Amino acid sequence: MTTLNNQNDKPGKQLTVTKRNQIKRVPQRGHYESQVIYEILDEGLVCHVGFVVDNQPYVIPTAYGRVGDELYIHGSPASRMLRSLIHGIEVCVTVTLLDGLVLARSAFHHSMNYRSVVIFGTATLVQDTQQKLEALKAFTEHIVPKRWAEVRQPNHQELEGTLVLSLPITEASAKVRTGPPKDDEVDYTLPVWAGVLPLKLVTGDAVPDSRLDTEVSLPNYVQKLRDS
Repeated sequence: MTTLNNQNDKPGKQLTVTKRNQIKRVPQRGHYESQVIYEILDEGLVCHVGFVVDNQPYVIPTAYGRVGDELYIHGSPASRMLRSLIHGIEVCVTVTLLDGLVLARSAFHHSMNYRSVVIFGTATLVQDTQQKLEALKAFTEHIVPKRWAEVRQPNHQELEGTLVLSLPITEASAKVRTGPPKDDEVDYTLPVWAGVLPLKLVTGDAVPDSRLDTEVSLPNYVQKLRDS
């Protein structure tokens, strides 16, 4: 997956390490390079937004889009999450990609191969109409590249009925595990199968809407996703 208007990404740019984004558990798996973080965000489809309101913690799954070093989330003005975040409360956003099940010789050393990102900060309401449209375009292009140019653009009523929040990707970190299981040396002689079972998200055959005009063919960009 690729997102919109990310030409200004700066490979190798290091984000500042803070008390919040510092990887403490297995720190050698931590990454603070913006490009590593962006690549994980661009491949993921769903994030989880964590926040606290009236001493009650909430974690809400939602779609997102990225433009440069800004992460966008959106939804209805009736959303409790969005109504809470527009007041400037602290937020934590996470994205995780699961790449494989790591099967060790001992139960203790079973693990998973994964790539994850955690972002801390304060989300702000996007009020500029053009920026809002760019964010909505990013959501659409994140899910299906080249889709935005083909579909009807949001009208005034739809724009007014959608809240868009922006979160700067400045206090963030990635954590990555790859490779085989790591057993205790004494366990390598056990007659137990060990290794990695890779996992991936697979696109199925496109199912046309029942009301689709029979003369409308499947777009090449959708077929490309199916074939990838």
